[in-house]
Amino acid sequence: MKNKIKLFLVDDDTVFLKLLEIEFLEHADFEIETFPTGELCIESLSHKPDVIVLDYYLDGVDRDAINGLETLDKIKAFDPEIPVIMLSSQDKIDVAINCMHHAAYDYVVKSETAFMRLQKIISTIFEHTKLKKQLNWYMERAERM
Repeated sequence: MKNKIKLFLVDDDTVFLKLLEIEFLEHADFEIETFPTGELCIESLSHKPDVIVLDYYLDGVDRDAINGLETLDKIKAFDPEIPVIMLSSQDKIDVAINCMHHAAYDYVVKSETAFMRLQKIISTIFEHTKLKKQLNWYMERAERM
């Protein structure tokens, strides 16, 4: 039995959020939870997401809501191993660099190709995870010899 990938989608744009959820459900084996605010995502981190796709601004639902970078920092404080992919309509290098300084796994600009890019990044994340587990297994065996 193959385990589903637990994916959190966090975006204040409800239409984009729903479209992204539908795309992921149609193209892969995901268990998806969606959140319109960073606060709701943080409250649900105990559900142990494998990956989080997080909007950069997050101020459309509640102007006083924490933004994506603050949410990212709280996620990393909770568990620094959770890969977080930042998502934004901002196609600016300084925004992308800022996200990476806050330990985002990657940065994707909202566009027609965003879903395909997200799919590739998530595949890469799990390929790296698989290789890391294999390497650890071999290292443990070598230490025992």
